[in-house]
Order: sequence, then C-alpha cells, then structure tokens
Amino acid sequence: MNRRLAVLAGCVVVALLTAWYAGSRFEPATPGPTPGSVRLGPEAGEPVADYLARLPAALPPPGAPAYALVQFRTEQTGPAALAAVDGTGPVSAVFRVPVERVQTALRFEGLGTIDLARSRAAAAAADEAARLTGRPAAIAAAEARALADPGCACVVALLVRGDRAALDALAAREQVRAVDAAPADAQPVELALSPLLPAQTDAADPPPDDGDPPPP
Repeated sequence: MNRRLAVLAGCVVVALLTAWYAGSRFEPATPGPTPGSVRLGPEAGEPVADYLARLPAALPPPGAPAYALVQFRTEQTGPAALAAVDGTGPVSAVFRVPVERVQTALRFEGLGTIDLARSRAAAAAADEAARLTGRPAAIAAAEARALADPGCACVVALLVRGDRAALDALAAREQVRAVDAAPADAQPVELALSPLLPAQTDAADPPPDDGDPPPP
C-alpha cells in the first residue's frame, strides 16, 4: 500500500512540474487588432451636419500618417476620384451605382489600378445577377452594366493614407465632402467603412427603394 501511495504521489509531482514548465515556457498570445472596430463614416441615422462637424477633431497630429475615408460630394469617375486625392496614397475604393429611388450595393475593392477595381466590382455584380432572381437580380444586372463602363461615375469614396497636411489639403478640395481619419495607429483590418452617400443630405438614413431598376 505504501508503495502504491508513493507511486501516486510521484505521478502527481510530475504532472505539476509539467504544468509549471509549460506555463513558464509559453506566454499567452497577444491579442491582434479587432476587425471592424474603427468605423469610418457616419453612424446609422446620424445627422449629416453633426457628422461633418466632428471630423476635424479626428485628424491625426502633424507628421503622423493615418488612414482616412475620403467621401465625395457627387459620384466620381475613377480618374476624377484619383485626381481628387492626389498627394495621398489611395488604398481601396468604394463603388456604388446611383439609380434614382433604388438601393444599390456598396462595393469595396482594393486598388491595384482603379480600372481593375471597377472591373472586379462589375464582375461581383454580374455574379449576383446570375445567382439572384426577380427585382434583386435586375438591380444587380443594372449595376454590372454600369460598372463595366470605364466612364462610370460610381466612386463614392476612397480610403487613402496620408499625413495631416495632405488630409487637410483634401478636405479643402471642391469634390471632397468629408475626410474621416482613423487613429494614427489603426491598421486596415480594424477599419469598417460606411461612407456618407451624396444623396444623404439630412441624415445617414437608408435611401428610398421604391423605384424600378433601369431596363436592360
């Protein structure tokens, strides 16, 4: 009996030493950035005037580059959108085909070139048109046709990276409605983009959706 107890006690000691060694050897993993934790764009239903008024305080300190969502007064063609953010580094584009009284999709595409991003948005819309039925399919098909045109005025925002001086310069340009900057240490994975649409003049409410999509 004493021998069995000694063996059992020895097993317990070994288990405790193993647990101590494992705990001392491996540090807990450091949490990474939380995806979508930094919102760029108005809150749902937020008054437009309130949103625009709070943006200057979010700009980074001088010399500190930051990501910022540049939102346009009207939908822009790809070249016009890039010209409007000259002096910063464009990262991604937000496309939306404007159709009167029809809710169309926001399409987020990383930038290699603006034409390549537009083509990817067109392909995504075409895939949706093939997969859906009825009115949603007709809307997606209309989006695909519009986005296939290199002259489509359908860029509502660009995500850029720039320092305080560059972002201040963008905010003063005629085509630019809002420059919403993330904290200087924010990473792209943390950003949730929800641009203010040109048609949203009073509040960031959903646009009307009681119209007909354009015919083929």
